[in-house]
Amino acid sequence: MTALDQMVCFSLYSASRATTQAYRRLLERWGLTYPQYLVLVELWTQGPRSVRQLGDDLALDSGTLSPLLRRMETAGIVTRSRDQADGRVVTVDLTAHGRELRTEMADVPAQVAQCMSLTVESARELLDALHRLTGSVQASNSDAAAVAS
Repeated sequence: MTALDQMVCFSLYSASRATTQAYRRLLERWGLTYPQYLVLVELWTQGPRSVRQLGDDLALDSGTLSPLLRRMETAGIVTRSRDQADGRVVTVDLTAHGRELRTEMADVPAQVAQCMSLTVESARELLDALHRLTGSVQASNSDAAAVAS
């Protein structure tokens, strides 16, 4: 094993890149990127969301999210509309085509799981471990930020 292979951060990075590449291959037929797919999943499961909510939920900044949403709107997948009460708030919703994609793309998660050779049980274990890791790192970063202040 190389020094990189012994680093958790590098293994996470490599796994993330491999996963994104698998999604890229699967999503190509719809002309979607992985982040666009994540927006769709969020809208399919949560309903209309503000751009801020989407950014928070997906851990994407507005500089990344806004152009991505613009391309999705141009493709007829989502709509963006300003809130009548507060014009600063932009709400993103699915079009009929965006809703139809949920059925068309229903097998994408299973195809990715197959690429990963994951069973339902091993996927749950992996998710639990990743959520614990993320929570620990975020808590550590918050603690470090508080000490630095």
